[in-house]
Amino acid sequence: MRARTIAVGDIHGCAAALAALLEAIKPAKEDTLVFLGDYVDRGPDSRGVIEQVLTLEKQCHVVPLLGNHEVMLLDALNNGAEGAGWLQYGGTETLASYEWELGNIPPTHLDFLKSLRRYHETATHFFVHANYIADIPLAEQPDYVLYWEHLFASLPARHESGKTAIVGHTAQRGGEIRDLGHVICIDTYCHGGGWLTALDVDTGEVWQADKQGRMRT
Repeated sequence: MRARTIAVGDIHGCAAALAALLEAIKPAKEDTLVFLGDYVDRGPDSRGVIEQVLTLEKQCHVVPLLGNHEVMLLDALNNGAEGAGWLQYGGTETLASYEWELGNIPPTHLDFLKSLRRYHETATHFFVHANYIADIPLAEQPDYVLYWEHLFASLPARHESGKTAIVGHTAQRGGEIRDLGHVICIDTYCHGGGWLTALDVDTGEVWQADKQGRMRT
């Protein structure tokens, strides 16, 4: 069986959507699922999302990237929930999923958040949460660009590596993947009424589910 590399876009607490996607994908042990970050905030069940990703690590190879919403949550853990505007950008929903106390976040979830990666790459693709600078090696990309910069603010050329970029962060409110050839954005606005998207980067196969867990047909 072919080992698949499947990217998953911004989940934002939409645990039912993630469960539906995983049921449809049926990850095998040889598959790699790359999560592009933003597991938490805005949607109803951030805790359930992280639980699912942790469980998935027992089934296949999981590569979890860091998104800007995890950056804000980690800052809140260090400096208090009122800092950095986290609560105003969806943190309230995350806090609710942990019964309104940051202290209720389990150690396994804290370890997960602290272990998230800046980027991932294969022989043909690389994966970042938000954006990149075309003429800078991935290891040297600024944090602001990797986690915060939207594609509408700066649309990059093909990266110097020649690889295709798979990104999230810039919400495609119409629910459709934005495929520019050298960069593909799969944040399709699940929490706001769109879809959670998973993409087999080698074949182009797509799976999408809404926040209620209904698959797109």
